[in-house]
Amino acid sequence: MTLFLQNLFNALALGGVYALVALGLTLVYGVMRIPNFAHGGLYMVGAYLTFAALDRLHVPYVAALLLAALGVALLAALLERLVFHPLRNAPHVHAMIAAIGVLFFLEALISHPRVFGPDFKQIAEPLPGVLNVGGVILSKQRLIVLAASVLAMLGLNFFLKRTTTGATIEAMSQNREGARLVGIDVNRVGMLTFGISGALAAAAAALIAPLVSVSPSMGEVMNLKVFAIIILGGMGSVPGAIVGAFLLAFAEVFGGFYINLDFADVIGFAALVLVLAIRPEGLFRRGT
Repeated sequence: MTLFLQNLFNALALGGVYALVALGLTLVYGVMRIPNFAHGGLYMVGAYLTFAALDRLHVPYVAALLLAALGVALLAALLERLVFHPLRNAPHVHAMIAAIGVLFFLEALISHPRVFGPDFKQIAEPLPGVLNVGGVILSKQRLIVLAASVLAMLGLNFFLKRTTTGATIEAMSQNREGARLVGIDVNRVGMLTFGISGALAAAAAALIAPLVSVSPSMGEVMNLKVFAIIILGGMGSVPGAIVGAFLLAFAEVFGGFYINLDFADVIGFAALVLVLAIRPEGLFRRGT
């Protein structure tokens, strides 16, 4: 029972990270209909900005997280304006190719010796140590990850459901042309959506970075996972992104523990394929 609870805690923390990254991606797809393959690059940049803020600016961890989120939000909004906005009327494949190009560009930029270099970086845990609760070992950093990700998801839900700006994002996700006709500035909403997606990806990276090695290629693996998550949950569905994220995390953690840790990623993707074979449209319809 103790081992089960230990794995449950680890899966919840990992699922929180996946959910934050997947939420940003599903918002962009829901509003802009763009499968943003550069999203993993934004996640990676968020991790490096966190490292830079801690290692070079020597700011507190929370400040580093906020700086990374703000920096990546601005970068994402800039990418929307300079890369994706000019392609809004082009075939979708053009935006997909452009997004992949942005991902490779960000990786090459971060890997440059005069920026961060190709070597792995390590961020020290801001709150090291563990808590022993009835024999269950709870890492303090994972507690931070879980608590912060839940707060971020609740904050996003409040923003989308209870604010005027959030309502415009939801309106545009349901009917872009209709939103434009009633006076919504679709260009501003597009930039804002990209900014929010970047901030969520950076926050997730800042939370998980103390527990993993930071590398230029870390965004590629996350890209695969979050695309699988939003396809599983239903393209454009916010609840689906959250449920899909936790399903993948549970499959990876419990599958890795009970079967083989080396195949944790494979087990997670196999579980996603199984679910999609039964329900090809995903768990939720878009917009639910």
